[in-house]
Amino acid sequence: MSSFQNAAKWALPGLLVFPPSWDLKTESGDYPDKPNIVFIIADDMNWDDCGACGNPNIRTPNIDRLANEGIKFTNAFLTTSSCSPSRASLITGMYPHQTDAEKLHWAIPADKITFVEKLREAGYWTAQAGKWHMGDHIVDRFDFLASEKAFSEKLKNEEALDLPSSDGSGSHLWIPTLKHRPKNKPFFLWFAADDPHRPYYEGIIPQPHSPEDAIIPPYMPDEQEVRKDFALYYDEVSRMDDYIGQILDELERQGTLENTVVLFISDNGRPFPRDKTTMYDGGIKTPFILHWPDVVRPGTVSSSMVSAVDIAPTFLKLAGIEAGDSFVGKDFSRILTDPDKEIREYIFAQAHWHGDRRSITKQKMAQAREI
Repeated sequence: MSSFQNAAKWALPGLLVFPPSWDLKTESGDYPDKPNIVFIIADDMNWDDCGACGNPNIRTPNIDRLANEGIKFTNAFLTTSSCSPSRASLITGMYPHQTDAEKLHWAIPADKITFVEKLREAGYWTAQAGKWHMGDHIVDRFDFLASEKAFSEKLKNEEALDLPSSDGSGSHLWIPTLKHRPKNKPFFLWFAADDPHRPYYEGIIPQPHSPEDAIIPPYMPDEQEVRKDFALYYDEVSRMDDYIGQILDELERQGTLENTVVLFISDNGRPFPRDKTTMYDGGIKTPFILHWPDVVRPGTVSSSMVSAVDIAPTFLKLAGIEAGDSFVGKDFSRILTDPDKEIREYIFAQAHWHGDRRSITKQKMAQAREI
């Protein structure tokens, strides 16, 4: 029985509570009550392009499962609307102008603190697999960066590992990383897809979407070529969704699914006009779904506003770690059991690509755009 289930025994009826302590250690140094964390980041996926977030035509059964069994945030926003500045913000818990990596392809400086090394210092095994796009200065924050070469070195004294070949998704090493993690430590995995970033190719999934499946936003022309483009984009979302299903299956096989936090988001909106690189919802709003069976009630929905800068301090809170002053976001962990709790009134975002722009979203404005 999990620590949360034990705690729930003495809770008042209908009241969900956190375990009394996230800091319980065994004499061996293991952290049985600290959750494992899997952070899944799509590349260029719009906030509403999955079944759970309002698109009935795109096939995303595993993302939908995360929402059906976890909590969906309907007002979650990024700090910026292009790839590398967004990732810099995610890993440092800072706004782009604070990361010194606010423009596309700028590397995160070595002096920046990330939440990953704090997890590592607290005993977590930390690994990254898939798209990087954060520069060379912070690679040492992870215990393991997945690649064919890294696996050869890691497993040189073991039987040869038959790694799956790359399919262009950026996700083919997710499951090998999960399978070959140390079994005596809690783990944090940064799994970043290349899907659904351009370019697009036909025939990447067994049952491709058709142009008729495409839901064209009102600010784009509803023409056949546009529909074909959207269908190929849908295919990449579905390919990524299949890998997410493999993660859930592997966690279940390992017996760690119940106490593993799985958070799924996108780094920015889809690569279409008026979406990616803009300050509109199509640029900075994100799918934001958290799955944690030990704590989160299935099918929970929260309209409370959360920002990408809130992820780092929340992960640290769940691991029982003091965040420190460099992390400027707000811990949203209480929303997981109290979905009506509000932690912020405003969302701030900025873009430094194709000109400098800023945006502020107020809570009431966000509620008017709920799913």
